[in-house]
Amino acid sequence: MSSVRPSFFMPLVLLVLAACGSPPPIHTATAVDLKRFMGDWYVIANIPTFIETNAYNAIESYRMAQDGTVATTFNFREGGVEGERKTYHPTGYIIDRQSNAVWGMQFIWPIKSDYRIISVNDAYDQTIIGRIHRDYVWLMARTPQISEADYQRFLQLITEEGYDVSKVRKVPQQWN
Repeated sequence: MSSVRPSFFMPLVLLVLAACGSPPPIHTATAVDLKRFMGDWYVIANIPTFIETNAYNAIESYRMAQDGTVATTFNFREGGVEGERKTYHPTGYIIDRQSNAVWGMQFIWPIKSDYRIISVNDAYDQTIIGRIHRDYVWLMARTPQISEADYQRFLQLITEEGYDVSKVRKVPQQWN
């Protein structure tokens, strides 16, 4: 019987352990005033999901439902400002009731996606939404345009949270 050297298994063990590890915690807003957070948010930039890779004039709207969930409407134009309107109605579930910053977002039952309010400014007119896996992020504002300084500040914040900013794309917002 031949003996297998431990050095043969070490890379495999390390690979398995790395795959089992969870990502480092993502920072979220300390406290989110849900009443102030509700309403329309223009998507300024994002690391897009597959449904929004070619989105124009994207807007995410939130409304508190009577059952305590967040009725959400996400709509955009596909492929251009005159493109076909796409509308989705996921439901938000507030998971962390102490901060109101950690939600589950459900597009299809029974799957709830991770949804975290990383930052919202004092005026409640700019926010960053992310996920623990850092695969998607949304930079949003109450207006369809923000200053370049604010945009760069957004990018710095998500860089500090471990996002690959090379994947961020601006969402065209062209309103008449």
